[in-house]
Amino acid sequence: MSAVWSASRAAVKRRRLQTTIIGVVVLLSTATITIALALMAAAAAPFDDAFARQSGAHVVAVFDGSGVTDGQLARTAGSPGVQAAAGPFAEAVVNVPEGVRGFVAGPLTVVGRPAPDGRVDRVDLWAGRWPAGPGEIVLNSGPANGASFAPDRTVPLPDGSVLRVVGFASSVSQSAGGWVTPEQAAALHPTAVQMLYRFTAAGTDAEVRAGLAAVTADLPAGALTGSQSYLDLRRSVATRTGAYVPFLMTFGVLGLVVAVLIVVNVVGGAVVSGFRHIGVLKAVGFTPNQVAAVYVLMVSVPAVLGCLLGTLLGDLLAGPLLAGAFQGLGIRGTGVDHRVDAVALLGMPLVVALAALGPALRAHRLSAAEAISAGSAPRAGRALGVQRRLGSLRLPRAVSLGLGQPFARPARTALTTAAIVLGVTAVTLASGLTGTMTAYSDAEEHNGTYQVEVSVDRPDRPGGAVPALGDGAAESLLRSLGAVQVTAVGWQNVKLAGSAQSLSGQFLRGDSASLHYAVVKGHWLDGPGQVVVSGGFLRQRGLAVGDPVHLDLGERRTTVTIVGQLMSYDPDGVLSNWETLQRLAPEQRAGDYLVQLAPGADAGAFAAAFRTAAGPGFRAQEHPDELNQGTLTVVGFASLFTAMLAVVAALGVFNTVVLTTLERRRSLGMLKSIGMTPRQVTVMTVTSMAALGAVGGAIGLPLGILAHRLVVPAAGRAARIDFPASMLHVWHAPLLVLLPFSGLLIAVLGAYVPARSAARLTIAQVLRYE
Repeated sequence: MSAVWSASRAAVKRRRLQTTIIGVVVLLSTATITIALALMAAAAAPFDDAFARQSGAHVVAVFDGSGVTDGQLARTAGSPGVQAAAGPFAEAVVNVPEGVRGFVAGPLTVVGRPAPDGRVDRVDLWAGRWPAGPGEIVLNSGPANGASFAPDRTVPLPDGSVLRVVGFASSVSQSAGGWVTPEQAAALHPTAVQMLYRFTAAGTDAEVRAGLAAVTADLPAGALTGSQSYLDLRRSVATRTGAYVPFLMTFGVLGLVVAVLIVVNVVGGAVVSGFRHIGVLKAVGFTPNQVAAVYVLMVSVPAVLGCLLGTLLGDLLAGPLLAGAFQGLGIRGTGVDHRVDAVALLGMPLVVALAALGPALRAHRLSAAEAISAGSAPRAGRALGVQRRLGSLRLPRAVSLGLGQPFARPARTALTTAAIVLGVTAVTLASGLTGTMTAYSDAEEHNGTYQVEVSVDRPDRPGGAVPALGDGAAESLLRSLGAVQVTAVGWQNVKLAGSAQSLSGQFLRGDSASLHYAVVKGHWLDGPGQVVVSGGFLRQRGLAVGDPVHLDLGERRTTVTIVGQLMSYDPDGVLSNWETLQRLAPEQRAGDYLVQLAPGADAGAFAAAFRTAAGPGFRAQEHPDELNQGTLTVVGFASLFTAMLAVVAALGVFNTVVLTTLERRRSLGMLKSIGMTPRQVTVMTVTSMAALGAVGGAIGLPLGILAHRLVVPAAGRAARIDFPASMLHVWHAPLLVLLPFSGLLIAVLGAYVPARSAARLTIAQVLRYE
């Protein structure tokens, strides 16, 4: 075995270029595969681990405190199918006003619990202490996020008193926004009571619904006002990670296939160019198995090193994606699963070894005499007949010779072309992903639809002032200052009739069509009594476009019709027109104005002019066009992996040219001796690869488009986003013409350096090689 190891080490040193190429290819492929596998493994595992550790609630149930007693709720713990229960706990809602530093304005659900532990939903108190008396609160904040502010901050209450923050805790069940003592909860005048249940069977939505039906069977009708299943939280985690998996897996598989192709090409070339060396090894006593082992070990050494570095790089790149996926869920330990690293570290070298085994077996089959004679005998070349036919055409001689070279080694030509095809496929896929995600971000962020955003102050907000102008006057002023289009926006939380869950209502007036919301089904608002909602809203409630729904606000109710489905997932938001808001809250004014200016207008100057003319009570600022974080992540990773694959494909071309040059050194010497110039040698060599680049570009373009059509919908389904058809049609004629040239570019860049080296060889150098 020592002889095999010594011979393989010598082969590695003798072929430093090929060794480097294999190491880089395996590194990049391993990093991509590691990231994709890490996200797949993290789709549910950290949540499941945290859920088991904290004895999370399968259902968080909220009951009407006026319609059911604590004793009745306590007895539900003995219902059929209930494994464990906690509660009843008083639940109150505290409305946090805008402008309170460290808090998001809006309702904060507060639950009275005597301690963080219990049979169900053991809350992880990771900072500070549990409330011990009145006026104290622990906030729900995940340890992965860190606290948004230090303890000893306060939550204002409607009566002027405050709740002092004494700690931070996290609930994997997301059972509350904060916890206080039961006595403090009673002082907040709760209207609801919370129960936490774990069922003996809760693996599916149907089982969870059956368990909930069992505990509410003996309660008064209408006692249950709301519930939250742990399966929804679990799916939310899978959605955050799963959106990246399809395109990462695609690039990972592309990288893996390119790695295999290049390994086969390198080892095959080493065998062909090393026939004489193989014969010598066998002549000095190496067995066929030992000769094959030399070539397998030759690629395994750089493959193992590249795999180690690639796994480390993949772990580093996957970390930020995992941290963002689990942000806000109170889950610790969201690093890369060690099993993923094990699969990468063991799997990639095995794949490389198997790829090398095929051409290594060719060396295994050769006898010593055959190998030595094959390594010393000149070869006429299979390209000769093709070159003769090409010579009859009116092409420069260097070009016709170059076009015929790929036919000399059909297998090597096929491997190199395949690597270029996959490189072009990656470039095409990346351009499509960039186009789709940019269009998605533009629709989500309303890029280009308005340039100035005006917010109306609220007197009850710190620093707020009473608006000097009324609603209509403010809009008229905006138009008089040169606004081309103005959309007024009113915000109001509403409820769906029969549901206790609040919905975020956004009501639009004016030029709302100019905001270019992405409508997947149906149409945009074009009349009174209409709403548009997300696909998540429809799926969660079993509704469809065309269905009527009833919206409640206090004692007012209005009936509206769902006329469109938006691209976004938000399951708790509704968009409607101003007439709907007037039916529910006639006195409410707009809270924001979105202003579109004429092309070339100065948004900053317009905002300053409005602030001066409008007086106090308004805040006007420019609206920047920017990409959202999800788009930046997808485009960034797609660009990175495309650059990796393009470099790898170019390295494959580089290796092919080097091998071809070594094999054809005698022919190069003859061509130089009869007058071929260095420039003609360069043109001949580059042309031979450029032909493969043109073929690879023509094949890779449709493959990239097909991959885009498969990857984007798959990513959308994982993220629960329905992309409209317009976001899939991102290629236009100029781009479709340019993309195939990426194959030509990859081939030329990979071939130019070794072609120049071949051109600089003198006749004397060639003869010394011989």
